Amino acid sequence: MPERVLIENCSPTLAGMKPANLISLAYQEPEKAREDIREMNRIFVRKGLRAVPLNFRRGHVLLYLYRPEILNRRFLDVRIRAFLEGFGYDCSDADRCVARLGERIRAGKNKEEFPHEIGIFLGYPLEDVEGFIQHKEEGCKCIGFWRVYGDEERARKVFRNYQSCTAAYLRSWEMGKSLEQLTVAGGV
Repeated sequence: MPERVLIENCSPTLAGMKPANLISLAYQEPEKAREDIREMNRIFVRKGLRAVPLNFRRGHVLLYLYRPEILNRRFLDVRIRAFLEGFGYDCSDADRCVARLGERIRAGKNKEEFPHEIGIFLGYPLEDVEGFIQHKEEGCKCIGFWRVYGDEERARKVFRNYQSCTAAYLRSWEMGKSLEQLTVAGGV
């Protein structure tokens, strides 16, 4: 299992600070990927996380690591609900929404068809997701973990928190803590 890559890319989700991360992992054998994902879920499900392969393509698996409870809380926001329902999502259940996201990703033939609403699933503010969809690079105030079109100060604080979390998790992992020990139960 690619523990270091998960920690480098998913620490804020492992720590319960954000609802999800998306990561592309190299796997030549889809069955090996499925085996590793089953092992991840053995660890993660007890902690309130799920690892779901959204797509297998050209030797890579696109893995979505998420906290259903946090996503379900996000989907209670009427603005987020309306936004996602416009793309055909059923916001009554996070798992159904993730399944729909996977369908939309697999339906895309190239990067330009990638469903940009995925930012909602990764915890990005709605105003920034809408800003990216409407304007791409025009009007972007800064770039960190995502492109910011709204509250730059708040976003920069979140970016710093995510960076600090990742650095602390990497140090802890390098000192011998396991992925399971680093994964927090529950979440914000």
